[in-house]
Amino acid sequence: MAVLGELYQRYMELVYGVCLKYYKEPETAKDSVMQIFEELVSKLKKHEVDNFKGWLHQVAKNHCLMQLRTPKNMKTVEFKTDLVQSEENVHLNGVLEKEENFKKMEYCLGTLTKEQSEAIKLFYLEGKCYNEIVEMTGQEWNQVRSLIQNGRRNLKLCMEKTEP
Repeated sequence: MAVLGELYQRYMELVYGVCLKYYKEPETAKDSVMQIFEELVSKLKKHEVDNFKGWLHQVAKNHCLMQLRTPKNMKTVEFKTDLVQSEENVHLNGVLEKEENFKKMEYCLGTLTKEQSEAIKLFYLEGKCYNEIVEMTGQEWNQVRSLIQNGRRNLKLCMEKTEP
């Protein structure tokens, strides 16, 4: 026991440093230095140690980690349900936002020229391709493409300007 005490005395600062690194509190680290010394008596009977310094470092590290993992060291935080937005409200907000956007889009479609509005509705709302729109409207393919591009740009600008 006297030999162990003398050997441990040499490395006590190392053990304290390891404990301080994990606990961040000097008093807790000092307590652990003493607890680790008490553990050494039983551990040295079970283990054959070639490199005492390295082994002691690992013992100190494991001791600190085990102490930090104990339930008494786990911090709990009160969960305040009134601060959390319920799923129903989020869903309702999303529905209301979509409804608002549909109203804006309906209004803005009315501000486009008749040809642009018709081309946008056929292409985006009814899923028609350029060739089908050409057949339905009798316009040139490039004209349909231009109506869709210009209509989309004008629709976007109108929706950005329009207040909810």
